[in-house]
Amino acid sequence: MDRFFELSARGTTVAREVRGGLTTFMAMAYIILLNPIILGGATDVTGAKLDLAQLTTSTALAAALCTLLMALIGNAPFGVAAGLGLNAVVAYQAAPTMTWAQAMGLVVLEGLVIIVLAVSGLRQLIMNAIPLALKHAIGVGIGLFIALIGLVDSGFVGKGTGTPLQLGATGHLTGWPVAIFCFGLLLMIILYVRRIPGAILISIVVTAVVAIVVNSVATIDPATWGLVVPRVPDALIAWPDFGLVGQFDLFGGFARAGAITATVVLFTLVLSGFFDAMGTIIGVSDEAGLIDERGRVPRLGRILTVDGVAGMVGGMASASSNTVFVESAAGVGEGARTGLASVVTGGMFCLTLLFTPLATVVPAAAAAPALVLVGALMMTQSRAIPWTDLEMAVPAFLTIALMPFTYSITNGVAAGVISYTVIKVASGKVREIPVLLWVTSLVFVVYFLVGQFG
Repeated sequence: MDRFFELSARGTTVAREVRGGLTTFMAMAYIILLNPIILGGATDVTGAKLDLAQLTTSTALAAALCTLLMALIGNAPFGVAAGLGLNAVVAYQAAPTMTWAQAMGLVVLEGLVIIVLAVSGLRQLIMNAIPLALKHAIGVGIGLFIALIGLVDSGFVGKGTGTPLQLGATGHLTGWPVAIFCFGLLLMIILYVRRIPGAILISIVVTAVVAIVVNSVATIDPATWGLVVPRVPDALIAWPDFGLVGQFDLFGGFARAGAITATVVLFTLVLSGFFDAMGTIIGVSDEAGLIDERGRVPRLGRILTVDGVAGMVGGMASASSNTVFVESAAGVGEGARTGLASVVTGGMFCLTLLFTPLATVVPAAAAAPALVLVGALMMTQSRAIPWTDLEMAVPAFLTIALMPFTYSITNGVAAGVISYTVIKVASGKVREIPVLLWVTSLVFVVYFLVGQFG
């Protein structure tokens, strides 16, 4: 074990790795409850919804397999699970234009593309083509979009009568579900800022319990809770339902939604997944002291390849694209330095496969606060955007604003890339535009024209 995981070489022990792996699991276990809420709350082009119990099984299964792969191949203390932001692309950008199986097929293709990029060296070309400020803006925009989804799903924000949106369903905050959401959000913020391990998961569980109690003693219209009505489950343990595993269609989305739309969705998935993983891997590795004097991450090629495989596994399991979780930093803070910690994290995800009934009692009011908090955390990337440079600030702003305002991640990315290219041309800086960015801009222009004329 010491030789395989390089425990002594990295200055760690089995006890520290076990403690770190458990901490990472506690920090990211909320995804088992949250991912089904996001994917299960959307409908595909046929109006079909995914089953919550099956989604919970798929989420836990994919997380377990991918984290164990990261442990054994990458030897890195990284937890891997369905990525927030990526699942929003699948649920609210891909699914409305194609079936769920076809959307998950695009996720599989996304993982395959990332693998090719990781092993071919093309990642450097792509990284140079997309301006750094736009990469940060995409993260910020997705954060705002996720937060808006949480506010809408909880009933805190509703469709307006005199305005596009309004406070609550009537212009005022009314109803127990909204009160439960407010309680959960405040609790989550308090626990998180006090750096309580597993703050997000603890808050979801506590808020769900409160919702169950309130629903049992108060007279509440079940429809106001949304997709899930909080009730005591019939059983705590059940055999996992693998009904969604293997339900993917690789190329059907191109026929159903059109080549341009499917390509743009695939591009968005690749862009978000690839760069989010790169930033997380470098940041967490730096915190763990694993980066060498030349700024290189040990086994980076293997780690990026596993991240691509994780995307494919997520699509094959219908759990959305899996990627490295920034919450892995919590385990690193507890001493995790090797893949042994990830073995522990992956093992814990395996155990959760037996507790899927618990996920079917968590209402949106209990899970939505996590979307708002994660959105707030993703906003921190805005500090890296040069707001005094209009050539970057305007495209970054359009990217950020159009994602929540049009309820589309793709629209935001497209507006940012096109406006950046146009501004550079207008400023006489054509030579600063990489060839790949010209190609991307053209794809996005065609994407908008297809929606306008046909």
